[in-house]
Amino acid sequence: MSYETKAYATKVAKGPLEPFTVTRRAVAPDDVKIDIKFAGICHSDIHQARGEWGGEQFPMVPGHEIGGVVVEVGSSVTKFKVGDHVGVGCMVDSCRECSNCQIGDENYCFTAPVFTYNGKYSYKHCAEYNEEGGATTYGGYSQSIVVTERFVAKIPSNLDLAAATPLLCAGITVYSPMKHFGLKAGQKFGVVGLGGLGHMATKFGVAMGAETTVISRGTAKKSDAIDTLKAHHYIDSTDEDQMKGAAFSFDILISTISAGFDINQFVGLLRQNGTLILVGAPPEALPLATFPMLFGRKRIVGSIIGGMKETEEMLEFCSEHNIVCQIEKIGASDINTAYDRVMKSDVKYRFVIDCSTI
Repeated sequence: MSYETKAYATKVAKGPLEPFTVTRRAVAPDDVKIDIKFAGICHSDIHQARGEWGGEQFPMVPGHEIGGVVVEVGSSVTKFKVGDHVGVGCMVDSCRECSNCQIGDENYCFTAPVFTYNGKYSYKHCAEYNEEGGATTYGGYSQSIVVTERFVAKIPSNLDLAAATPLLCAGITVYSPMKHFGLKAGQKFGVVGLGGLGHMATKFGVAMGAETTVISRGTAKKSDAIDTLKAHHYIDSTDEDQMKGAAFSFDILISTISAGFDINQFVGLLRQNGTLILVGAPPEALPLATFPMLFGRKRIVGSIIGGMKETEEMLEFCSEHNIVCQIEKIGASDINTAYDRVMKSDVKYRFVIDCSTI
């Protein structure tokens, strides 16, 4: 039978997040029911809860970094058992039929994945499909969720569950393009911006054996980058001499900046055949000078999260290298304050909601 669970939702764009009740579906044969222990706060949660990207549906229960414990499995489930630590990321389903879905790139589903919140169960195979376009998806700022087995990932038992929870978005968002675009040991790798995504990219770069440099405005984050995250170098992007000294030196840069910035400044840091990966999502277009691209055969690429196979691979990599996110745990009553603090970059480096407080 379907059931009700406590959640936090915003009822209008830019409205406060407040207690809410959602109805979850009954467990179908291929479903996993999860007792949500923790939910990360992603920058995109804030954009959508505040109506900044367009197409938002209210009331909205955000949250696509979900960590919890399996409490029930459907009769056809084979990958999970009660008691497993599991995670759910940005997707809870997809068309399953296009070539991208068939190779495990559900995040690039030709007709769009079903997002964990602010989405619709729009495919006929979905348990909550209906002729009106599908029931609305509600995310992880809640105490329980039911997700089809294919879109649930096992979190290795040696990883702290709270600190591993943001890996389901912050981790896979940077891991996927770093692997896809071929970051290798010994290459010079730069991380532009040191926040939730940037600190994970730094940890991955070091673990992959790349010579890793953090590039950030000012020097306030230098000690953390070098001493805590073990980056090999730090560049203050406001220091013209440091930036000139780093020109034409990087094989791969990954930009995690979500506000407007001068992209040409970073193109200039790439060596011949270098790659600038964009994973941050500035709201406005970024003017690009073409000649620096032409004279160097450089490329600018984009990436969004990762498919389920890659997510499972990332979690195993984290298990092998003992990598988790640096987090600050909060209670549900602090969500609105946390949103404001994220916008001020006042967190190291991810807020995680203790969902027992919802």
